[in-house]
Amino acid sequence: MPRKRKQPSHESDGKGLRIIAVFKLIKGLLLLAVGIGAIRLLHRDLSEVAANWITAIRVDPDNRLIHGLITKVGLMNDRKLEELSIGSFFYAALLLTEGVGLWMKKRWAEYFTIIVTCSLIPLELYEIAKHVTVTRIVILLVNAAIVWYLFIQLRKGRH
Repeated sequence: MPRKRKQPSHESDGKGLRIIAVFKLIKGLLLLAVGIGAIRLLHRDLSEVAANWITAIRVDPDNRLIHGLITKVGLMNDRKLEELSIGSFFYAALLLTEGVGLWMKKRWAEYFTIIVTCSLIPLELYEIAKHVTVTRIVILLVNAAIVWYLFIQLRKGRH
């Protein structure tokens, strides 16, 4: 009986793809948790929930960062929580799709990751233009590095 011939697979640096895949999977799972958390907070007094969390983790309630958080939480309503959960679930689905595809070393996942990540770079630039922070710059640089790496891998695979 003749052996089944394996289809040529995309042989790229598996270690780099796996690192990116884990990064995407972790981000996706965190966003999934955010979406679930937002749904669980619907129809609740968010200021009271935040105060309970602050008490539970024993953070100084007079801290200016905590005051800022409480202020932002106070602006949230059910509609904003619903929007947050929908956006979180959508973006989590994208990230988890990218992560699983990259983990499995699928060429389509590399293209998909490049497209999705590149589409978010203008938003990141806008956020940096609004307010420059080290975190935003690091996120932009990490995403640019991911796109560059995947682009190089795809070019290698073509030759």
